[in-house]
Amino acid sequence: MTITANIKSQWASEIRQELDDNILAFWMKHSPDERDGGFIGEITQNMTRVPDADKSLVLNTRMLWTFASAYRIFKKQAYLDVADRAYLYIKKHFVDVRNGGLYWMLNAQGKPSSDKKQVYGQAFAIYAWSEYYRATGNREALGMAIETFRLIEHHGRDAVHLGYIEALAADWTATDELSLSNKDLNEKKSMNTHLHVLEGYTNLYRVWPSEELQRSLRELIRITLDHIVDRSTGHFKLFFDEEWGNKSDHVSYGHDIEGSWLLHEAAEVLGDEQLTKEVVAVALQMAEATLQEGVDPDGGIPNEADGSGLIDTDKDWWPQAEAVVGFYNAYQLSGDERYAEAARASWHFIQTYMIDRTNGEWFWSVSREGVPTEGHPKLGAWKCPYHNGRACFEMIERLAH
Repeated sequence: MTITANIKSQWASEIRQELDDNILAFWMKHSPDERDGGFIGEITQNMTRVPDADKSLVLNTRMLWTFASAYRIFKKQAYLDVADRAYLYIKKHFVDVRNGGLYWMLNAQGKPSSDKKQVYGQAFAIYAWSEYYRATGNREALGMAIETFRLIEHHGRDAVHLGYIEALAADWTATDELSLSNKDLNEKKSMNTHLHVLEGYTNLYRVWPSEELQRSLRELIRITLDHIVDRSTGHFKLFFDEEWGNKSDHVSYGHDIEGSWLLHEAAEVLGDEQLTKEVVAVALQMAEATLQEGVDPDGGIPNEADGSGLIDTDKDWWPQAEAVVGFYNAYQLSGDERYAEAARASWHFIQTYMIDRTNGEWFWSVSREGVPTEGHPKLGAWKCPYHNGRACFEMIERLAH
């Protein structure tokens, strides 16, 4: 299938409509917490607000990134208003003025309920603040992004074996509570944290191309290539001990296809020609592995596999969003139209199964048969507008060329 100018234009128009009328509109309408400020911590699947739910750093920084990005691209005041709300709330409540960095979780009233320094969360603050600076020129935001980068480098970087420790205590000393969530192993290092530090550092490098950040970003790309990507399979390894010993045989297809394009983006922004060449080969290997093993006939991406085959056949919302971008990126890198078809199939799957036509936004997940699964929030600590919003931003930009 050749992606003609006409197909690009029509597809971009569909994506823009989904972004404006469904995704961003939903979050603007439902997420503000008028009682306690900022954004509500949870809305259930049936749209019941949970006013006393904790407020996560992940949700709040992703709200800031999404709406700053939307304002940067589309220049709508309403998007800036949401970004400003997020920025001010994070600054007032999540920033740890005593120790530096940001708390992991607040209660509904904005007091810390988990004060540990999860490196993943610090990275999202960098990602969000640097995007807010890109959108508004707010130098305070850039300063906080730089300060947080230096805190991660000083406290979170493993100077011996390289890479980043998962989490530290409130005062940046060692902690045994490392895991991101109850789904994750309590190990010293993870693919997921490194992927999102990479993403944050890449966005910061766009606006602050300093020598210190250049060194860190190059090292992180190298770590990803040398330790995190399994070059024999084209999959990410997921969890590690301090010395990069592999602690899991699970495969996360969503992270593989997301990582393929984020790794390529990082190399492009860094601008090292030789490294970019190596990254392109790995990005295409990862996209191909996902295409061969991780796509159902309906175009959807099942969640997880291990050596025995699929172990979680549900299809969460975010791998579907990342697949659209990841496969299209592979098409742009290779000219191979199978990837363009896979990206189109992913988008068709989203339109058919993932979009909640009754309440708005997307379902958390659907079964392999395409039926929405039960018991997941519509808005929550991890359910944010960043994966699907970003997929739309990326595709609108890519389809314009």
